[in-house]
Parts: sequence; C-alpha cells; structure tokens
Amino acid sequence: MKCTNKKKLFFGIGIFLIGLCAGCGSKTFDMAYSPNYPVSSYRMDSVEENEDTAVPFARDLCVVDSDVSENTDVDMSQAGSAALFSIDDNGTIYAKSAHERMAPASLTKIMTALVALKYGSPDDVLIASANVKISESGATTCGLKEGDQMTLTQALHALLINSANDAAIMIAEGISGSTEAFCDLMNQEARALGATNCNFVNPHGLTAEEHYVTAYDMYLIFNEALHYDLIDEIIAMPSYTTTYKDKDGNDKELSVNSTNLYLQGQKDAPGSVTVIGGKTGTTNAAKNCLILLSRSTSGKSYISVILRSESRDTLYDEMTDLLDEIKN
Repeated sequence: MKCTNKKKLFFGIGIFLIGLCAGCGSKTFDMAYSPNYPVSSYRMDSVEENEDTAVPFARDLCVVDSDVSENTDVDMSQAGSAALFSIDDNGTIYAKSAHERMAPASLTKIMTALVALKYGSPDDVLIASANVKISESGATTCGLKEGDQMTLTQALHALLINSANDAAIMIAEGISGSTEAFCDLMNQEARALGATNCNFVNPHGLTAEEHYVTAYDMYLIFNEALHYDLIDEIIAMPSYTTTYKDKDGNDKELSVNSTNLYLQGQKDAPGSVTVIGGKTGTTNAAKNCLILLSRSTSGKSYISVILRSESRDTLYDEMTDLLDEIKN
C-alpha cells in the first residue's frame, strides 16, 4: 500500500506550476530539500523543447504518512514502532508509528557506515585514539587499544557484524577527526536523504539525550546504505576473521560473530522469505531493535524494521510475523 496525502499533492502541483512559469526559457530548476517544506523537493527537467516535468524527491521511495495495517495479520503490541517496505514496488505493506522518534541503539551504525564510505575509502588506515576505551556496562567492543591500526574495511566489519562500539569511535575520528564533526556529517547526510525526524549525537548508538530516529528514517538510511556494495556484503556475513596491527606493528587477530540470530541459524524466517542480512540494536533505553533486508521467492527485496521491542525473543517473533506478510 502506498500512502499519499492529497494536500501535499496539491501543494506539490502548485510548486510545479510556479516554477514552470518563473523558469521560462531554462531547462532545469533545482529546489533543494528542506525539512521545513510540507512536501519533498522537486527537480524540473526539460524532457522535450517547451515541455517540463516535475520529479518528486520520493519518486523511487516507499512513502507512508499514517499507520498501515489493512489486509495484514501482524501483532506488534510489544513494539514501539515497525514497518515493512517493498523496495521494488515502492510500497508500504505495514506501518505502526513509523514517524515516532525513538532511541535506535546500534541501528545507528548503519548511518555510521554510510557516512564513512561516502567520505572515506575502504583502504584508509585508521589509528585508534584513547577514546576507543568504552566504559559503559554491557557495551559491545572488539577490544581495540590506543595505537591499534585497522583499515576502514576491517573496522566496518567489526562495526556491522559484531556491533563494536570502539570501532565506531575509531571510524568517526579517522574520517572526521572527532566524533562531533562526524556526527555533523551524519545529520547532514540524513537530511539529504529526507530523514528529517532523526538526530545523531554519537556514531555508535549508546544512550544519549537528543539521539533518536524513526522507523521510517531508518528505512531511508538503510535503503541508501545498501547502494554501497561493501555494506551489502558485510551485513550478510555470519562471522568474520582478520588480522590487524597494534601500536608496535605486531599482528592481532580479530574474530567476530554476527548478532543477527537469523544469520546465526538460531531463528527461522518464513519459508517464502530469505533474510539477507541487517543490523541489531539493544540498550536499556532503546530496548530491542532490528532492521533487515530480505528477499522473496520471486526475487523481490524488502526492508523491515522494528524499534523498541520488549525482549529479544519477542523481537524475533514479531519480525518473523512481519516477514510472513511477504506474499511473493
């Protein structure tokens, strides 16, 4: 189901007509995206001489502006928000509170990986500072020490497979010089994607004030991240082993396993669906979160996301229930 708001549609037509009249004789008019606009931006491109067309910002995206549950049988009573999107059809199959702001936990790391690859190179060598020492109880790390060296590729594997918070710090500082500067990029890139209901104040997702996302914004971010082949590859890996260097140039081995129970074979998706990969997230504030890329037997791709589920077992039960809505 693809939701459309009629008022926004009429407003968009108005923008098109105004731009058309004001731009006589020009071939292209750009109107940058702004979170203050009631509709997404439009770009007017000349198709033929004296003929223009308005291209909506969300032309190739799934759109939802309210809850969607018609013709579904999904129990999301224990989740804060959830959504299921058909990428190939640009359709929203299910949505609950998709625009409600919630703590994302380690789903944050999808945005971290996206920004890192946009502004860095997989072969960049990163050096850990003293800031990689994470003291928060229960926070996952890959054991980085000050002076350790990894390529960005190695660090992204630790980040997305093992959900290593110390790797997130290393990546942010290596790309931008500080976590603060990196978070500025995260927010800048999120806005550019139309993800205007999220805000990042760290690169890992450990609990912090004013650090939040929505289920819909996570869809936008994950959908964009999947355009990077390296991210696409990493999120599907059940495990990873590599060797990196310490501050003295000695070899250190790292072996990590995915936190995704579908990839570990501990949870089963519906028979008509293959879980390709995704990202988990868990903190006391965010509770249990999961975003997935899946494919149906017909080869169509889907993104599903659940935020703030009450327990890990409940999260996977809900996700399996959501994936069962994929019919082709």
